[in-house]
Amino acid sequence: MASTPASLHPFVTKPYSSVSTNRTDSRTYPKLTVVTPSYNQAQYLERTILSVLNQQYPNLEYFIMDGGSTDGSVDIIKKYAPYLAGWVSEKDKGQTDAINKGFKRATGDYVAFQNSDDVFAPDAFHRVAEAWRKAPDTDVFFGDMYITDEADVILEEMRAPAFCAECHIYEGMQVFNQSLFIRREHLIRFGMLDESLRFVIDYEIVARLGVQPGMQFKHVNGFWGGFRVQPDAKSSTIASTVGLQEHRQVKEKYQPMLTSHLGASFWQRYCRLRKLMTFVLKGEFAYVRHRLRLNK
Repeated sequence: MASTPASLHPFVTKPYSSVSTNRTDSRTYPKLTVVTPSYNQAQYLERTILSVLNQQYPNLEYFIMDGGSTDGSVDIIKKYAPYLAGWVSEKDKGQTDAINKGFKRATGDYVAFQNSDDVFAPDAFHRVAEAWRKAPDTDVFFGDMYITDEADVILEEMRAPAFCAECHIYEGMQVFNQSLFIRREHLIRFGMLDESLRFVIDYEIVARLGVQPGMQFKHVNGFWGGFRVQPDAKSSTIASTVGLQEHRQVKEKYQPMLTSHLGASFWQRYCRLRKLMTFVLKGEFAYVRHRLRLNK
């Protein structure tokens, strides 16, 4: 297994240089749409943009939906406008509304959103394409995630096991939106992100898709994204209030749709054991020891 880099900074600050490519063969590269919602995040926005463009992915559609920033964000967006599929800077109803505006413009086979203070990791999009070639009927692809600080230094690894709807709903978030691609047609079929939510929009859409019969989720080894710990992030400001309330609301909504009749007590124990055994069987003992220490 490749060692963890010390920082994503070199990748997310590398000046972008457009590479000419021949007409993309959709049978080789699925079209990926990425949406970045943004509002007064000029401190981080350019790094988010570069983490997308520096993928050098030949079949990319990238939208930036800004909520009317006044901190210089628009100047940053204009700098990269020639490489975008579209952008706006206008008052919106918040993050979820902004993402849905982008998703409604999307034409990609798969869609993702990356917040304007988070980033993608190197080769993330090519990993998606490689996984798609092996399993083109997959509905949701997801990878692992780094946690970084404000300067892009990697603080933590977050690795995901294979998807289990019961574990997602009973135990909590099993998939990281920083490393998540959803087949676009399912947003058309089952609805866009829930705009009544402020914090758990990713938890809700994964739960909503996870309870649908026949939905195919595929975890792909490798780190696709980076979640940034910074003082103004929602995880730092409303996680313990709005976040917990919304999490409980979504959990109560989708529990009755699960096919299992086993209760929460069973699933919470099972999911912890399942996660432990997943990484033990992969030989990731250092990661297991680290996570166990954090849980004490």
